[in-house]
Amino acid sequence: MSTNTTSSTDSSTPSTGSSAAQPTGSSTGSSAGASAEPGTGARAVAPEAGTRPARLIHNEATTEIPVHLLFRDDPDPAPVPLRPAVVARRQGPGERPGERPATRRPVNARPRPVPSVDPELRERPARVLPGAAGVAAGLCGVAGCAATSWWAGLVPPLAAQALGLPAYAGAGLGPAQWAAYAAAGVLGMFGFGGLARGRTGRAWVLGLFGRYRGTVRRTGLMWVNPLLLRRRVDVRLRHWRSEPMPAADGNGVALRAVTLVVWRVRDTVKATLGVEDHETYLRECVEAALARVPVEPLGTVRSSADVAGDTLTRLVAADAAPVGLEVFSVRPVRVEYAPEVAAAMHRRRIAALDAAQRASVLTSVVDSVEDTVTRLTMRGLVELDDYERKVLVKDLTVAFCAGRGDTGA
Repeated sequence: MSTNTTSSTDSSTPSTGSSAAQPTGSSTGSSAGASAEPGTGARAVAPEAGTRPARLIHNEATTEIPVHLLFRDDPDPAPVPLRPAVVARRQGPGERPGERPATRRPVNARPRPVPSVDPELRERPARVLPGAAGVAAGLCGVAGCAATSWWAGLVPPLAAQALGLPAYAGAGLGPAQWAAYAAAGVLGMFGFGGLARGRTGRAWVLGLFGRYRGTVRRTGLMWVNPLLLRRRVDVRLRHWRSEPMPAADGNGVALRAVTLVVWRVRDTVKATLGVEDHETYLRECVEAALARVPVEPLGTVRSSADVAGDTLTRLVAADAAPVGLEVFSVRPVRVEYAPEVAAAMHRRRIAALDAAQRASVLTSVVDSVEDTVTRLTMRGLVELDDYERKVLVKDLTVAFCAGRGDTGA
């Protein structure tokens, strides 16, 4: 800044040796000074002892700035430690040393309600007797009825002679005879009426007056209390081919899917008493799973079909487990477009195949033309300029395309 500097001694400033600077607004010390003559330069007048002049910086805009506000006169300035200036990225939360990273609290998805049944419904074996015990009780009842009839004198003489019974006139039908008849009849009915035949892969769920009394999985002839209500349950490994059910692919296009379900009854009491009809329940679970899982038409992508089958199996097995059903696999065996979109999707697929075929033919033609021109020029058979090269490429392209079209037709 090329400005003339003037200085003078303020007569009103006391000579006390104070090192304080004059106030900024002092007009006396700032205006009383000898200005230098033109062309001779500026010469500063020596201040008096113990007095520091009010040094000012006059800028071009005539704004007075005290120098002591810009520079300190401290004899021993306190050193300020400075760290090296390194330009780096601002550290975020959790990146500073000794600070734990701020993790977002995971938001747990609201779980889907799982169906549940009465916890007391657990399969347990029922108490049954061998079939021989029922046959013996039935025979005893029949024998008791015959003996009571002989006692009452109701056996014909010819039958008594044939059976070798002693002659007896009979006591008649009295209260004692009727009681004997009742006891023998009840014994015979219980003996023969409780006989049951157990089959392999079948089970009996027994109940008495609405209360579960156990499950019979034995095979062969056995005796079961005839007062118990029997419900036969098929516990074999079963497969069920569903009817066409509504489904959708990844783009939301309506489909019709036929699934093959392999399953069996694992807990007979839950499957019989825990749900009204376990087969209908399984069918509805499969339909609900198809509405949630996208299914692709068969023959497009094999991996997607496997993933869809695994997902369907997992969902249906989770829904059917609480009612005692064990699902092994749910696989789509036939997937087709719904009637309302079948025609449109058929045209779309044909167009996609046509486009792919055209792209393949074009690639083959371009490769053939390039190979032909390269061989002709590299072997020196012909010498072509740019115009002749373009004409040759055009002719070869037309010829190859026509040949491809005739072959494809």
